[in-house]
Amino acid sequence: MVNLCIKKVAAFSLSIILFAFVGCNSTGKTGGSAQDSMEIVHKLGTTKIPKMPGKIVVLDIGALETLHELKVKPAGIPKKFMPNYLDDLKNDAQVADVGSVIEPDFEAISLLNPDLILISTRQERFYKELSDIAPTIYIGTDNKDYLNSFEHNTLLLGSITGKENEAKAKLEQIQSQIQKARDKYAKDQHKALFLLFNNGRFSAFGKGSRFGFIYDVLQFKPVMDLKDESVHGQKLSNELIAQANPDYLFIVDRNAAVLGKVANKADVENPLVKQTKAYQNQAIYYLDPNVWFISGGGLTSVKLMTDDILRMVK
Repeated sequence: MVNLCIKKVAAFSLSIILFAFVGCNSTGKTGGSAQDSMEIVHKLGTTKIPKMPGKIVVLDIGALETLHELKVKPAGIPKKFMPNYLDDLKNDAQVADVGSVIEPDFEAISLLNPDLILISTRQERFYKELSDIAPTIYIGTDNKDYLNSFEHNTLLLGSITGKENEAKAKLEQIQSQIQKARDKYAKDQHKALFLLFNNGRFSAFGKGSRFGFIYDVLQFKPVMDLKDESVHGQKLSNELIAQANPDYLFIVDRNAAVLGKVANKADVENPLVKQTKAYQNQAIYYLDPNVWFISGGGLTSVKLMTDDILRMVK
């Protein structure tokens, strides 16, 4: 299975590279030099970008992780709410601060005169304004096809930055870990529930959601069929959690990520939650909000997510 996945990645990598060269053309510049460009088809349209862009503004944290793993330094990043494992970029004075993932600083971005801007769901509504500054492409993962879109984005970033071989090698390592998890949890008949805890309330997420990685990629079985696929999830009462009675509870504390304030464990593990098999069997797993809430979809976070689950769920 792993070898099949690696062959698939290799074949897709080749198609990306071929697409890049087929899409290249020469544009005259002062002094008679030429600049290669490539057309990228993405969720929001088709965008012509320079090959090997010199200055990249990265507003998607997953894409930022991937470029960081590929040793490509961005010109600007949203330093507010940056996950702690990217502190070296956050503290780098040579990397400009361009606001937050929720509210980009358009003036700061414009002053950088970037060659390329990378965005995802959180900045989708600003696509036109950002495109007026520089070529902008959507590089977020598709929740309904997480693994394939993650691979696509990684290889695309490798192609854009001339790091195709490095991107492919990193993907192969992650594919091996993911396959290990899939082989393990596909056989596990226990049912899971993924919850976001926010100011005393729970929101649940199912397959095809922003946290569907647990089910769609790692192959855990959901304890309930959730139809709400919004980014905020489906509100779930304590009574419904007890009624669903999951074997595994995966919990992300939103305020720990956004405000740096960790929830009181007694508020999370309330009397009704304590009725679940998950609590009784010590199978409540608190996931790192830096990885699961702020980030996701990049080389670093996908590896951390997979490794954490393999470590916690025996």
